[in-house]
Amino acid sequence: MLAAALLWGTTGTAAALAPGVGPLAVGAAAMGVGGLLQAAAAHRGMRAHRAGLLAQWRTLAVSAAAVAVYPLAFYTSMRLAGVAVGTVVSIGSAPVAAALVERIVDRQPLSHRWALGAAAGLLGVLTLAVARAVDAGPAPGPGTAAGTHPALGIALGLAAGLTYALYSWGAARLMRRGLPSRPVMGAIFGLGGVLLLPVLLLTGGPIVAAGPHVAAVAYLAVVPMFLGYVLFGRGLGTVAASTATALSLLEPAVAAALAVLVLHERLPALGWAGMGILLAGLVVLTAPPRAPRLSARGSWGRAAP
Repeated sequence: MLAAALLWGTTGTAAALAPGVGPLAVGAAAMGVGGLLQAAAAHRGMRAHRAGLLAQWRTLAVSAAAVAVYPLAFYTSMRLAGVAVGTVVSIGSAPVAAALVERIVDRQPLSHRWALGAAAGLLGVLTLAVARAVDAGPAPGPGTAAGTHPALGIALGLAAGLTYALYSWGAARLMRRGLPSRPVMGAIFGLGGVLLLPVLLLTGGPIVAAGPHVAAVAYLAVVPMFLGYVLFGRGLGTVAASTATALSLLEPAVAAALAVLVLHERLPALGWAGMGILLAGLVVLTAPPRAPRLSARGSWGRAAP
């Protein structure tokens, strides 16, 4: 999960390095091509588990629709609100959305560890967002996303967070029903990729107009979207969607750091403090549970044999 989040954190910077390509085209190409690659890599497993996938077609359809909406909202959010803020809002809102979905639909309880880790992570991303809002003027540089319509960008970021939570929940639910991660991810992202093809055909002309645009979109499709979601699927097989989305809070920290280092966006001291709080939350979420301590007399004070 953390490796996937690290790769996803590079998406905003890569997209900003293709400023002549609109966010809808970037999102449709990255997630659409990446999703079709997922389906191609998992086609044997999808055939072998076709009956199980079809039996869960409602969950599959909801997840695929969320996959199709997510990149359109996410990349547009970054273009309108700036790379750091768009990523922070999109990913920072996902753990709460995933927890609500699990609580309402599956009636799953949430652990105190999750609450503490997610709260720290959310506090960290909110601190990052406030820091970016206070220091809203990025220095000029190649591909800098200044955030021309931050309110609309934040609204689209919330929509991205909800759809991210939905497809994470759907994939985890299918895996809990006994289906392996590869065919599940291949089916969900393959269907989502098919839904994105019309958007790509309508908006993707600028991608092939320049070599750097092709390189940026190819990187997005192959590395964060294909490889990242392969890793994400492996992780979803062992943790709940609410935990997975909480662990992906590493992505805003990576995105903000790259926005500063590569795109020359400014991040004040408050923003770096937010990163520290966020990373502390990830430590809480990933630390192994403490084993119960035995007394010298044995467990719970009973005499040891």
